[in-house]
Amino acid sequence: MQERKPHPLLAQVPLTVSPFISLPTATTLPYTYKALPSTLPPSSTGEDNDTDKPKYVVSASGHAAHPDEIIASCKALQAHLQKIQDDAERTIREWEDGIKERELAEKRRVAPGWLDREEKILEPAKKQNTVVTANARVVPEPHIMDSQDGGPAVRSLTEEKAAQGEELDRAFGGMGLR
Repeated sequence: MQERKPHPLLAQVPLTVSPFISLPTATTLPYTYKALPSTLPPSSTGEDNDTDKPKYVVSASGHAAHPDEIIASCKALQAHLQKIQDDAERTIREWEDGIKERELAEKRRVAPGWLDREEKILEPAKKQNTVVTANARVVPEPHIMDSQDGGPAVRSLTEEKAAQGEELDRAFGGMGLR
């Protein structure tokens, strides 16, 4: 047996009792506490520990593996990453196709038949100003640029503009310019 004598240097240090220091107390274990078994069950990660290949590649964390196992895990990782990338590309392609289909549906809604024809150039139809005379004859109204002397077409246009100005004055009142 050993004698419990303190070290001579420690015996010279005086001990004081402080109200600010409390020694840790022992924890009480619940009644349902079960001790761990001394041997662990086999791993559930799927690793085969009883292979004949020597595991001579050891990582810094202590994990040991054979080079064939490392290559197999790298290939599995590469296949997994390729699958994820293919899924992502397919999702993006489906999303873009959906956008194109919605835009096409909107264009067909706005202009039905436009996308189904070969000719794509639109030419506006020329509008003809016509006047119906008393004897039910349709006579084209002369264009403002057709008159040489500022004839009736020019006068009717200026009278129309003046009438519009008078309507605005009636609606908003006389607004004098300063």
